[in-house]
This record gives sequence, C-alpha cells and structure tokens, in this order.
Amino acid sequence: MAKLRMKKIELIALLTDSKKIIELLQRRGVVEICRNTDEELFSTNVSAVTGEFEKFRSTASQALEILDKYSPEQGSITDMFGGRTEIEKHAFGKEAMQLEKIMNSANEIIRCSRIISESQVESAQLGTKYDTLKQWKNLDIPLNFKGTAKTVSFTGTFPVPITAEEVENMLPDGCSAEIVASSKEQTNLFIVCIKENAQEAEDILRKNAFLPIAENDARTPAKFMEDIKARQNELKEKSENAVKRIRELSEKRKELKFTIDYLTMRKDKYEALSSLGFTESTFILTGYIPEKYTERIEKELEAKFTASITFSDPAEDEDVPVLLENGRFSSPVEGITKMYAMPSKTDVDPTPVMSFFYYLFFGMMLSDAGYGVLMVIGTCIALGKFKLEESMRKTLIMFRNCGISTVIWGALFGSWFGDIIQVVGREFFGKEVGSVALWFEPLDDPIKLLLFSFGLGILHLFLGVAVSFKMSWDDNRKIDAFCDAVPVYLIVLGVAPLGAGILTSVPDNLKTIGSYMLIAGVVLLVLTAGRSSKSIFGKFFGGLYALYNTATGYLSDILSYSRLLALGLATGSIAGVINLIGTMPENKIVKLILLILVFVVGHTANLAINLLGAYVHTDRLQFVELFSKFYTGGGREFEPLTVNTKYIKFKEENIND
Repeated sequence: MAKLRMKKIELIALLTDSKKIIELLQRRGVVEICRNTDEELFSTNVSAVTGEFEKFRSTASQALEILDKYSPEQGSITDMFGGRTEIEKHAFGKEAMQLEKIMNSANEIIRCSRIISESQVESAQLGTKYDTLKQWKNLDIPLNFKGTAKTVSFTGTFPVPITAEEVENMLPDGCSAEIVASSKEQTNLFIVCIKENAQEAEDILRKNAFLPIAENDARTPAKFMEDIKARQNELKEKSENAVKRIRELSEKRKELKFTIDYLTMRKDKYEALSSLGFTESTFILTGYIPEKYTERIEKELEAKFTASITFSDPAEDEDVPVLLENGRFSSPVEGITKMYAMPSKTDVDPTPVMSFFYYLFFGMMLSDAGYGVLMVIGTCIALGKFKLEESMRKTLIMFRNCGISTVIWGALFGSWFGDIIQVVGREFFGKEVGSVALWFEPLDDPIKLLLFSFGLGILHLFLGVAVSFKMSWDDNRKIDAFCDAVPVYLIVLGVAPLGAGILTSVPDNLKTIGSYMLIAGVVLLVLTAGRSSKSIFGKFFGGLYALYNTATGYLSDILSYSRLLALGLATGSIAGVINLIGTMPENKIVKLILLILVFVVGHTANLAINLLGAYVHTDRLQFVELFSKFYTGGGREFEPLTVNTKYIKFKEENIND
C-alpha cells in the first residue's frame, strides 16, 4: 500500500435529499467534491448563508478568546493529549437547539469585554489628566477663571525657571504674578492685570513663550483631581463587575466550543452544496473517492436514499488528488513526506522507501541508549493512556520507533546517558568499569564511524537510484533505466575503496576491482548520458557533462552523511561533559547531590537539543539526498468533505472508524 487508487464518483439523487446526503458524506469524510461545471445545470448561491455562519462563528470564537484571557481553562496533560471530545449524533442535535442561548451568552461576554476595554482607556486618559493637574493643585481658583470686571487673568507656564518679580518686571504697570509651582524645567504662574494693560501684557507673555493652561473647567484643580479619582474608582468597579460576569459565564466554555465547531460544519456543508449541479427535482454530485471505500459508501447511500451512483476511472489529464496509506511500520513517517510534497501522478510514494533509513539515521544521530529509553517510555505511556488524534498518534509512534533505534545504536556505541556507568563506578565505588559498547565507542575510533556513515549513505543513495530504475522500467523505458542507474553504481562502488584508502588501509585487490569498476562506469556514462542528442559531438560532450555532474553531485551527497558522525559524537561528548561537571567536588555527599542535579538538568537539555538536531538532519538526508534521485512531488493532497472541527468529533466520524 502507498498511494490509494482514486475513483471518480457521480451521484444523482432527489433534490429534497441533498442536505442529508451532504451531511452523511461530511461525517464519513471519504469524498472530495468537485465544483459543477455543467452549464445546463444551475448552482445555488450560498454566500449569504455562509456569511451569517462565519459571522456567528467569529462571535463565538471572540467570546472564547475573552474567556481564555480572563478565566483560563485549567487543563491537564490528559486534556492536552486527549484530542477532541467525542459526541453522539443525537447529542449533537440537542446541543444545536441551544444555539440562540449560546450566542446570547457570547454577545454578553463580548459586551463585558468592551466595558473593560472602554473603562481602561478612559481611566488611562483620566490618569494622564490627573498627572497634569498635580502641578496646579495649589491654585485655589477655577481653571476657567479669566478675571473680574476690571481685571484680566492669565494662568499658564513659562518653559524656564523664573521668579514672580522677574515676571512683574517684564510686564506693564498694574500686573501682579504669583508662582503656583516651579521646577528646573518650567514655572507655573497665575498673573492678574488691569484691563487697560491686559493686551500689552498678553503680547509680552506670548513673545516670552508663555503657554496658557489647556484645561477650561469651572472646578479648581484640587476639586477636579478629586472628581477624577472618584470617576476612576467607578470605572474600576465597573470593570471588576464585568470581569466577574465573564468568569461567571466561563461555564459556557464547552457550549461555545461546540458552537464554533457546529457553525464550521454548517458553513462547510453549505459551501459543498454550492458545488453541486441542480435540476428542478434532482441534484448531481461529482468528485473523487478512494476505491477501497466505494462499495461501502454506495451501499449506505442506496440503503438510505433514492440515488444513482456510478464510479469510473479519472481521465489522464485530470488533477486527481493523492491519499497515502501505508503499513504500521511506514505510516508514522507519512507526515515527513507531506512536509516535503505529495507525490505526483508519476511518482511513487516515498514513505515506505525512506521509513527504514529514517528510523536508522535518527537513532544513529541521537545514539544514546538512555535517551532512547526515555523516548520509548514516554511515547508508550502517551499512546497507552490517552485517546489521541490520528496525527498525534502517528507522530508519537514515529518517535517511539526512533527511540527504539536510538536504544539499539546507543547500546552498540556504549552510551547510556554518556559514560554515567563508568563515572558512577569510578567515583562512588572505586571500580573502573570498562567499555559497555556492544560494538565500539565512536570517540575512540571516529574514522571507523565516519567510514560506516559513508557506507550507509551510499546504500541510501543507491536505494533512490534503484527506485528511479524501477519507475523507468515500469514506464517501458528500459534503456533509460539501465543507462541512468548502472553507470552510477559502477562509479560510486569503484571510487568507494579508493576514497576509503585515504583514511584507512584497504586491501589492494579491492582497490584494483574498484579501479576497473570506475573505468567501466565512466566509459558507460560518457557513451550513454548524451544519447538524447542527435550529433556525435552533442552525445560526447553531453556524456562529459553528465560525468562532471555525477562526480561532484554524488561526492557532495556522500559527504553529507558525515553528519551521522558529527551529531552522534556531539550527543555523547556533551553527555560526558555533563557527567564530568557533576563529579567535580571531592566530598562524596556533595558530589552525589551535584551529580543528581546536573544529571537531571543537563541531560534534559542535551536530549532536547539533540532530539531537535536529529529530527532536522534526518529530514534533510531524506529531502536532499534521497528524494533528489527519484522524487518530483507536486501532487495535490486529497481533501474530502469532512467534519473539520477543532473541539468535537462524532464517534462514527469516518467510514473506517
């Protein structure tokens, strides 16, 4: 199993059953509906209805966000891994009847949130005004006071320190100044002048950058400040009451989640209806369905509705969606394939091709049996205890398998939380514990591991070339299959013993065999790579160019597998340093306490960092080295009409549940 075979479905049924059929298909989640293109059939415009659903859904989502802000949900690890809440179909119908009440609660939550926001804004504005009035609190006259019948007053600020005498000296006769407040930056004053000299005084003040007070209120500053504080207290109480009401409405969180999903489903349903073609009494649905589901969906539809269903093979030029299905070993890494690209029509599914090497490389990069044991235990507990969503379950299975691989490689290399076994034996029991490696320790012989990494890399690349060979062969391009694969095998296998001889001793007979294979591969590649050209020169130079690309491309590809060595050594080296730090004190009690602390913190950090590194670089080896040999990608993922919900799901949601 890999790419599921797709069938084209055409369904003709009574118009009165259209909504019920769409609802059933939505719960089964196995049919991707295509938009009607037949001009003889008419379509229905559902934009107004879906717009209303989206409006209500947005309101419910906003209300839920407000609840999460003011009354956060107390979630547990079980909730985090538990996935969506299962609900029976009849219970779903009962919940839907309460939609109006739930929306009223959502609107009240939003109203309370608006009250809180408006109160905070107004309180902040009042606070700014209060801070401005502080410097005028000693002024015992109203802020809008402009004088008496015979006088004119000026209340304002000079942007410099100044005395009352200096102000009076610059003004005409009949003017008096009083300082209300002063600082190094400015001086606040109250000035009174007789009306005859008021205009002249105003002109002088303006020329000296006198700035009149902005407030124009009948209250004194002290009274104004007192009223501001009273209003802020009112706003605070109003805001607190709104928060209290929101928290009281937090009991509606479950209903709001249901409403969001319900409205999402309704919106999806009506959008699906807009894709159908209608006559006066019937409707026609076309789309794609995996062949394995055709019989079951046909029986169910014909048993419940008056309908005619036909299945056919898609045409060659149709954009057929892709759905992957693999066995228990390979399916957990389907997400890695999807992360890169879905296979096109001409591609094979690379998931089963890469799965073995994916687990192999991941474990080799992490390469600590202790870390692997933690991964296996953690993932097994989660898989056994929690009812997980399918995507989360596959991810945990993938990491469980990677953990098993890590245990194996760690045991082969003798790394159990670094060298903790040797450290404990030496530091606390006075015994030297030798190597516990079942094979060898990479730190003692890194060249051996490097050559082994290159060997695995060559096998990995050869796998990609072999898949390309099979694809060409199955496509009846047998000459292309031979000429594109065999020279590569000969050249790489010929260079391998010669290159290895630079780092270690290689038997002369292997070098001799390698030389002959290299020559044969080069000759074959040069003679066949330019076969598409019509001229002799084109064939020859095309062959030389292919030789250059093969030599440089495969050399760089093989060197990329040195990361297996690098990451494996990094994990073990850092783990050893962590253990060394923990045993630095001389006193055994202190040493034990420090070792426990450093062990927990250090190895947790080391596991997290190298887990991420192993994941990223394992992906890279698949995407860049393996996929480049045979995989094009560019396919379109199968997107069936389904219950696309975030919080709830039906117990019979999919046909294969």
